[in-house]
Amino acid sequence: MIDKEKEKLNPVVQWAKFIVVLLLYLAFLYWVKSWWGLLVIPFIYDAYISKKIRWQWWKEAEKPVKFVMSWVDALVFALVAVYFINQFFFQNYVIPSSSLEKSLLTGDYLFVSKLSYGPRIPQTPLTMPLTQHTLPLIGTKSYISWPHWDYRRVKGLGNVQLNDIVVFNYPAGDTICTDQKFQTEYYNMVYSYGESIYQQNFGNPDFSVLNKYQIYDLYKEVYALGRNFIKNNPNQFGDISSRPTDRRENYVKRCVGLPGQTLQIKDHIVYLDGKPNKEPDNVQYDYDVKLRQSIPEELMHELGISMEALMSLNQNGHLPLTHQAAKALAARKDIVESIHLKRDLQTGHLYPLNAVTGWTVDNYGPIWIPKKGATVKLSIDNIAIYERPIKVYENNDLIVKNGQIYINGKHATEYTFKMDYYWMQGDNRHNSADSRFWGFVPEDHIVGKPIFIWWSSDPDRKGFSGIRWNRLFNFVDNIK
Repeated sequence: MIDKEKEKLNPVVQWAKFIVVLLLYLAFLYWVKSWWGLLVIPFIYDAYISKKIRWQWWKEAEKPVKFVMSWVDALVFALVAVYFINQFFFQNYVIPSSSLEKSLLTGDYLFVSKLSYGPRIPQTPLTMPLTQHTLPLIGTKSYISWPHWDYRRVKGLGNVQLNDIVVFNYPAGDTICTDQKFQTEYYNMVYSYGESIYQQNFGNPDFSVLNKYQIYDLYKEVYALGRNFIKNNPNQFGDISSRPTDRRENYVKRCVGLPGQTLQIKDHIVYLDGKPNKEPDNVQYDYDVKLRQSIPEELMHELGISMEALMSLNQNGHLPLTHQAAKALAARKDIVESIHLKRDLQTGHLYPLNAVTGWTVDNYGPIWIPKKGATVKLSIDNIAIYERPIKVYENNDLIVKNGQIYINGKHATEYTFKMDYYWMQGDNRHNSADSRFWGFVPEDHIVGKPIFIWWSSDPDRKGFSGIRWNRLFNFVDNIK
């Protein structure tokens, strides 16, 4: 014990520790390009060399204080370390839904690298570690909105590549209802209630006799009706609130469109600049299925059919299946009467919500994906597509008046984008809330890249039988 104390007080040892820590700290500041951190160096010097500040005064206190403060010290250190690691290096993420099945499964736990695309400097730095936006149990916000810093990303190992699986903040999560049941559905609810109220008062509009500007103006009215209805019914929906970019829900999807590409979906196949993009190996679609008898549990497990999928069959008559599973199920004539790929399935509103496009989830676009520095010609024909990126994500004042577009008070016929944007879709193509429903993912929403699955448990099975041993430590890049 005495030798260890002497070592701690040895000036050579202390200076060596100080120099190592200082070099690492300076390298970190150079990486994040935040020189305000130089103000911390005197405190690092004091901790190792001058020791003017009694950093661990509680070690000389009486037993009760010493005991409590030792735990407080350990807890504070752990929270700071976790915050630092989660913010700049990696975090844990669990797959909450079936939108990426059968590539990633509900119950997969992912090791997500922030270094792959470069970590973001926190926009809301004062937040409780291990929370996204809400404190457990008490349900209040887990962050303080001030200070709020502008978006900045430090250099990473690379950029988002086509067909990467990506974790990102949910773009349409900027506005929420504080009642947790409705937090991710705000814009769909606004238009749904607005359309219902409009129809009750004015009947169904005849879009065939309306021009593009009249349709755009009509949807502004629909939006106002829906928003006012939600705002005036806080007992049902809670209050209308907002979240900063880095505090929005984390989603995980596959990037199927890069900045500057023109994307179109034809007969459920994604085309980029006129060429078909490779489908994921385990892509799923909904099939209309008529059964002669119930599917045996062993066969369900063999084909990867979950209880959630079986409920969809019982309720809607369709079943999400991979091509291989559909082929195997069709071969079981003793069980299946008929099975057909469901086409042009459309659920809910498609992006852009304030336009009439005639698009479906299987036949969508074409749509150009904005690229940083690229300029797009603006007209009443495409303003519904680019209004949200220009107005919400890039913080411009945009209005349309008498068929003319005005940005920041000036008449605009074109716009140059300040950020890159991406198009994200789930591999469970008919059962994924993705870019087809809420549009582009801006670069400032990108969180990181899943590296491997460190744990996987089947929610339909309990105990050891529910552990998917064959998925543990599988690299996500190998899931094509």
